[in-house]
Amino acid sequence: MKCQFLLFVAAAVLMAVCGEEEQVQQDEGARLLVSKNVHNKYLVENMDVIVKYTVFNIGSSAALEVEITDNSFDPDNFAHVSGELSARVDRVPPNTNVTHTVVVRPRKAGYFNFTSAEVLYRRKEDAPMLQVAASSEPGMAFFTSYKEYNKKFSSHVVDWAAFAVMTLPSLAIPFGLWFSSKHKYEKLSKGSKKH
Repeated sequence: MKCQFLLFVAAAVLMAVCGEEEQVQQDEGARLLVSKNVHNKYLVENMDVIVKYTVFNIGSSAALEVEITDNSFDPDNFAHVSGELSARVDRVPPNTNVTHTVVVRPRKAGYFNFTSAEVLYRRKEDAPMLQVAASSEPGMAFFTSYKEYNKKFSSHVVDWAAFAVMTLPSLAIPFGLWFSSKHKYEKLSKGSKKH
């Protein structure tokens, strides 16, 4: 019993020492958190989609050679409008962030899965290997067709013009009758005052 207790205490001390060393190793160097966000309220085919990548360095030193690569926008389904789908930042200081924006245009309507972007960086200047990270995933989204979007949100100028043309006779005929009778009444009232 006493032997088991001493073995348990020794194991606990060993785990605490190893945990501290691991914590010290993790505290050294940069640690990046990467967010990928779609900034459009409505996702519509053949209209621009704004995708923003934000890289936060929560580590104790600068992240070096940070490279963001997003392969989720297939050229068959998306037209590249502006920004780069593969961006490189030389240095991200500790406790700061860097943003990168890309604008793409979907070629067709339907469901699309926004997957994560890949981020490669060096945790320290003398780090022999690159650290790999992944951004957040916005998930599934539905791109509506431009025709459906236009039905809901266009100004409907043609519809209002047709409505005006259709209501014009129902307003013009009573106005014409009123104006004619008013004109006759005024002639009669002027004629009766002269006598």
